[in-house]
Parts: sequence; C-alpha cells; structure tokens
Amino acid sequence: MIRPIDVFVPDGDDARRWAEEELSNPRYADAKPTWFDLLMRDIGRFLGDLFSADNGATVGPTALIVVCVIVVAALIVALLVWGRPRRSQAVRRPFAGLLGADDDRSAAELRSDAERSARDGDWDAATILRFRALARDLLERDLIDPAPGATAQGIAREVSSVFSQESSAARAAAVSFDDVRYLRRPATSESYAELAATDERLRAARPQLVSA
Repeated sequence: MIRPIDVFVPDGDDARRWAEEELSNPRYADAKPTWFDLLMRDIGRFLGDLFSADNGATVGPTALIVVCVIVVAALIVALLVWGRPRRSQAVRRPFAGLLGADDDRSAAELRSDAERSARDGDWDAATILRFRALARDLLERDLIDPAPGATAQGIAREVSSVFSQESSAARAAAVSFDDVRYLRRPATSESYAELAATDERLRAARPQLVSA
C-alpha cells in the first residue's frame, strides 16, 4: 500500500519570506539590466511602434525628424559614457612628398644613395639626398613632426626644438640644401662633408628628457 506524501503548503508570510530570500541571491542582481540597456529597449520599442503597420500611413517628415533626434541623442550618450575614441599612435603621416619630392625611400636608403653620389663627385645630388636622409631619419624616430609641405628651414627649426645644441648646424644644413635645390648654387666636397657630419651627429644623438 502506497502511503500518501505529506505536502507542506506555506502560509502567506512564509511564502513572502522565501521569495525575498531567493531574490536576494547575487545572481539575480548580476542579471539586472543596466540603465543603458533599458534606454536602448525603450528606443527600440518606440521605433517599432512608430513604424508599425497601424502608424505606417501617418509616418512623415515629423517622424523622420524625431528619429534623427533620437539617433543624435544616442550618439551623445555613448560619447559621454565611453569617451572620445583615441587616434591610434601607430597611424603616422606618410613620408612621401618630403621636401618637395615624392620619395618614399628610408633614411638608410637615402644616406646610401647620397654616399654613392659623393663618391661619383656629384656633390649637388649628394647634398640633396643627405639632407633628406637627415630629415627622414628624425621622422622615422618620431623626433620631429613637420607640417605637410615643410621647407628645409622648417625642418631645421624642428631639429632645434629637439637638439638645441645642433641649432646652428641644422640651419647651415638647410641652407646647403636650399642653395643647391632652389638657388642653383653648386655644392662642394667641404659643404657636403659638413652636412654629412651633422647628419651623423643627429643620427647618434638622443633627446634629453625635459621634466614637467
């Protein structure tokens, strides 16, 4: 003979107490939607009701304006919550077009080509290539950031801001470049040697940290 199972039926107070204890479990708090989730849910419901079959015939310019306002407001809220996205430091301005030439050779390549021209006695080409190597090397090391279309003198000013002890030498190197490139004044072995020495010093130099 099967004995009946006694079933305990709680009264109202016991049931309420059990429910409160169960709902106080942390897993229910973790599952609670955030204010942003509730906002997105309300916006979704509003847009669904706005473009429903019942309201489709009445949707017009006013509805479009309302939608645009909602989208802009949502973007502003997202901007305030997550902040402005930062530009990646890895994205750099392209090096082509440096000092009036569409040239993407590296500093090492420019320096090698300048030395080859110097060995051939072509001091003009050697001077132009060596100054571009000087500027390209500093760009590759993230030590200068000249504006697009910067001149040789602009590069020299950038160099002076990083290596103040090389201000005079940088200006002299820029003059040598401008003399050959724009004024058609022929370079000499002495002027090239001075420019090459400046390039080598800057190549080995390290900027000094400036305290706040």
